[in-house]
Amino acid sequence: MSNWAGRTAAEIAAAVREKRATPREVVAEHLARIERLDGRIGAFRTVSAASALAAADEVAGRPDLAELPLAGVPVAVKDNLAVRGESMRVGSAATADTPAAEDHVTVARLRAAGAVVVGLTNVPELCVFGTTEGVHGTARNPWDTSRTAGGSSGGSAAAVAAGLVPLALGNDGMGSLRIPAANCGLVTLKPGHGVVPAGIGEGDWFGMAENGPLATTVEDLRLMLSVLADHAFARPERRPSLRVAVALRSPLAGVRIGTPYATAVRQAAGVLSGAGHLVRRAEPPYPLDLGLTSLRHWTAGTAVDAEGLDPARLTRRTRVHAAVGRRFVASVRTGDGRERLRARLTPFFTEHDVLLTPALARRSPRAVAWHERGWLRNILVNTAYSPLTPPWNLTGWPAMSVPFGTLPSGAPCAVQLAGRPGTEDALLALADELESRRPWRRTAPLADPA
Repeated sequence: MSNWAGRTAAEIAAAVREKRATPREVVAEHLARIERLDGRIGAFRTVSAASALAAADEVAGRPDLAELPLAGVPVAVKDNLAVRGESMRVGSAATADTPAAEDHVTVARLRAAGAVVVGLTNVPELCVFGTTEGVHGTARNPWDTSRTAGGSSGGSAAAVAAGLVPLALGNDGMGSLRIPAANCGLVTLKPGHGVVPAGIGEGDWFGMAENGPLATTVEDLRLMLSVLADHAFARPERRPSLRVAVALRSPLAGVRIGTPYATAVRQAAGVLSGAGHLVRRAEPPYPLDLGLTSLRHWTAGTAVDAEGLDPARLTRRTRVHAAVGRRFVASVRTGDGRERLRARLTPFFTEHDVLLTPALARRSPRAVAWHERGWLRNILVNTAYSPLTPPWNLTGWPAMSVPFGTLPSGAPCAVQLAGRPGTEDALLALADELESRRPWRRTAPLADPA
């Protein structure tokens, strides 16, 4: 064993391209780690060991091996994206257990770049909530297994944070990449609308949902994002000086930001100021009805995704969420609410290049059977801990979560960076600076079982 499990994607790909490692040995080591550890984590719904090893051998035989950006890199895929030969259950008993005939375009791009899909990761039913549990399993935070990994890309985040894979594919409709990344100490970016192909569910939640990478370093994030977008997100030779607004207020009235997350923002602001950026306190002009706008879009997206599924096979919280949303589908489809929010926030982003906020309001809830609890209780718990992510899905603008600091429990804390359309490079540049000045531990300190 060469201990490829736990290495970065960039390190693995370089070793495979230079024939210091074979794709099969890299994939086999990660599969062995999954077998040892995932019983405690619950990251995967299904692991495709045989097909992954076969795919690794195919990569090894490719004539373009020396040019592949993700040569031999094991990846996990969220269970709401099609993977050839595997069923897509979306966390539900109501979905069909029928193998997909073709890969989703993002999965196809990863394979073309030399990546090897090792399995599909757990999600909450229909990817609705910010916790991941249900009939197919519970995804726990590898830093504190008593807590949820978050959602809805919870299994994907848990897989990367536990070192089961160096990269995972997820998506974000109301924070579903950033929430679990913040919980699990990962870096992620929800790209702006149209940067990465979507094709999620039945209409991408009215264009709010975007596919994106989960990684342990900004270098790996750039690498995977470049493949997904079919566009190079290279690290700039010169780092631009940016106007950074610092906001500590929750977008939703009545939700308090916890001290560790507020402290992380203040300290991150100090780091960026010391790096030469113009940093000042400025709160975005969030509208008072933002909570209602978010709820309408959140529930309406579920109503559309639940059409055609047997309600008797959906959990109660999902049925209620969809029932609430049905009355909003027609009004949400017009896009008027989202356009008003963009118009309100655009002047703020004329004065500032990037917004720095807490990623979450508080640590993640306990990893319990939330899918068996009532709808209102789920709504209140989700809203109380993750009120800061939805505005950037409603606008369709890029936003990312970056690990910064720790919680009293020792689990990671995180900040959020958001910008106007086309500012992915600026967000990544700031994340580079935070990582270089305050590096984070890449994976959770999980001991192998005795």
